[in-house]
Amino acid sequence: MIESIIHWDEQFFLFLNHLQASWLDPVMLAITGKFIWIPLYLFLLFLIIKEYKGSSVWYIVGLILVIVMADQFTSGFMKPYFERLRPCHDPRWQDIVINYSGCGGLYGFASSHAANTFALAAFLQKVGKKSIPGFRWLFLWAFVVSYSRIYLGVHYPLDIFVGALVGIFIGWLVFGLITEVRILWKKRESMG
Repeated sequence: MIESIIHWDEQFFLFLNHLQASWLDPVMLAITGKFIWIPLYLFLLFLIIKEYKGSSVWYIVGLILVIVMADQFTSGFMKPYFERLRPCHDPRWQDIVINYSGCGGLYGFASSHAANTFALAAFLQKVGKKSIPGFRWLFLWAFVVSYSRIYLGVHYPLDIFVGALVGIFIGWLVFGLITEVRILWKKRESMG
């Protein structure tokens, strides 16, 4: 069964990776970059601080935890544990994979890009559920960033899917932890 899933995943990757358009190449290269999103991250921080004022520090700490946990779990644990070659490193696909941006590390399961972006989206969706409902659109952003990794030939769809699930779980977990710690902190302050 696992072999069938891997085969399907590889065939789906080849199909998606070959849906190319020359005008889209530089767009996908930009989307997959880290530094291009700094203005977005600063804008999100601005919205959180504007909405939550002094208590925004809890959510900023949560954001840091979310990114560190998602990134370290996928890069530090999953990739070395599963040792699944990225498609651009797999010799079977050497002349087949369309790869524009270099290949990155040797292993790709699960995608750190997917885990990080979906963790951020899941956490902020919970943070802004009532007061900043636009945060839910971050899931679309996470999907587009994650898809760029398939387009560029560095991840299989299953790498992305599992990375997204890991990210969503971590985002919700950290939100729950931050909520519980805030409640305990308020009780401690009211007693002190």
